[in-house]
Amino acid sequence: MQYYGYGGKILRVNLTTRTTTIEKLDKSWFKNVIGGRAANTKRLYEELDETCDPLSPDNLLIFGVGPLTGSLLPGSAYFTVSARSPLTGILGDSAAGGQFAAEMKLTGFDQVIIKGKSESPVYLMASDAGVEFVDCPHLWGKKIIETTDTIREEQRDYSIQVAAIGPAGENRVLFASIVSSGNRVNGRTGMGAVMGAKNLKALAVRGQKSVQIADTLGFLREVDAVKNAIINHDEYEKRRKLGTTMLMNDLNRIGILPTRHFREGVCEYVDAISGETLAREFKVKNKACFNCNVHCSRYYVCGKIEAEGPEFETLCSFTSRIGVDNLSFALEMNRYLNQVGMDSISTCEIIGWLMECREKGLIKPADIDGLDMTWGDTEKVRALVEKITYRQGIGDRLAQGATKFSRNFGEEAQKLVMQVKGLDIICGDPRGIKAYGLTYAIASRGADHLRAEPYFELTQQWETAKKRFGTEKAADRLAEEGKAALVTYSEKVALLTDCLTICKNTGLCMDVLNLENAAALLTTGTGIDYTPGYLENIMGQCIERDFQLNRKFGLTRENDTLPDRFLKEPLPEGPTKGQVVDIKKMVDEYYRLHNRD
Repeated sequence: MQYYGYGGKILRVNLTTRTTTIEKLDKSWFKNVIGGRAANTKRLYEELDETCDPLSPDNLLIFGVGPLTGSLLPGSAYFTVSARSPLTGILGDSAAGGQFAAEMKLTGFDQVIIKGKSESPVYLMASDAGVEFVDCPHLWGKKIIETTDTIREEQRDYSIQVAAIGPAGENRVLFASIVSSGNRVNGRTGMGAVMGAKNLKALAVRGQKSVQIADTLGFLREVDAVKNAIINHDEYEKRRKLGTTMLMNDLNRIGILPTRHFREGVCEYVDAISGETLAREFKVKNKACFNCNVHCSRYYVCGKIEAEGPEFETLCSFTSRIGVDNLSFALEMNRYLNQVGMDSISTCEIIGWLMECREKGLIKPADIDGLDMTWGDTEKVRALVEKITYRQGIGDRLAQGATKFSRNFGEEAQKLVMQVKGLDIICGDPRGIKAYGLTYAIASRGADHLRAEPYFELTQQWETAKKRFGTEKAADRLAEEGKAALVTYSEKVALLTDCLTICKNTGLCMDVLNLENAAALLTTGTGIDYTPGYLENIMGQCIERDFQLNRKFGLTRENDTLPDRFLKEPLPEGPTKGQVVDIKKMVDEYYRLHNRD
């Protein structure tokens, strides 16, 4: 059978028995999910016992790509890793770009589904011929780049792409990440801890197949239109130069840059830690994901430290969010976290929460191994992060994440954790971006912007807002009207990006992908007929599957909310001064649009 777009095979791995099976792709099954994240979630929904412990051998760990991954579509470079999250206990997944996804696609496997637990450390070497189990006790304890280099040396092939865990994943830190291409991170929801619990050090892939396109000329026309839309976008040059670090100044300018654990939205020393300063003083070259024409990632040298990144979330997390004005320190921590494999957002939520609790007298230094956590104290931050990585002393308990650790203290301290459904909030204050606040509240994996990425509310495109969402206020970041409609639309396009496995920075933030051109790309790419109406309907069904899976895991309507800070404490100064979020109003409207009770 000829497969266009898709690789055509599913690889199942049982680590306990060290056996594998290869299944042929069921095209009719995949048409209802397209691929990527939605396909992974469908597997979990149908095959995972909702009572399984996330760190048990029964949890499924799924690597998935989509039908256009590795094609000429710009930035078709993402893969999603899914499992039940050990951090939150609900649906967990995380996506990453780089080069790994394209190489996995060339093995012919659209999904790699892993269950069981190896008796000893092992890595998987997957190729189009199948998979090899490689015992690797010598790799246990090693960091990401050293692991990657060693596997390539052992396999005598430096084109191999490796997705690995570091010491944090091995030690089952509940927010451990998976890192590929040396610095590309599946950071959120603790997928690295699931790998560590399975004694799986890495998945290495080497592909020699090619991506077959059904209508080559038609597909190239659609690809050219996407390329031109990206290059001609008003933000193209800015994104190419700064990447996501452009948000440091952008968010500060509108008063929503998290500062001192979301107590403020304006950082007085932003110029010292901005993306512009990073580009001017430390960046040595641009880098890109597979086949992307933005090249928005950066490689930097800072003293003896060199690495790729950081993205905005890590830069903000290790500067303004915890009261640090030292850019070099943030660059140091970016490399450290990416090499030990630990999520920067969840790590810094612990730090910021401890600092605020210390300031308010809710936690004493004696509670955390004598560390006196105060704003901007980089030495204490270094010490604490290392303790968490290796579960040393208080780090053993902090490795549970801020939400679980806070239960050792009173209600006031617990309410200061900036989280939804157990997942720590990103670096964007929802009091000044109301659609993002709604997204954090309803997102199926917890406090998350990537389930919808409603960047449109920052554009002030009044006429487009009225046409798409029925009100100009959908393009007003401070308005709540129209935001349920915006999020309902955006989450479908966001899911489409995760199914096609392209970047949300271009697909959503630059408004390049929509239902119409996605249908054309899929039709010409796969030879399967897709229409915008079909995609809208099927994406809606997939979003409801996320919702129903989390209901199996015990979530209720009451979980779709935000921390009290954003509901009751107005921002004290700046362009967003006085704002709070009426989250109940927006969630009620969102539920109505989804026909939920």
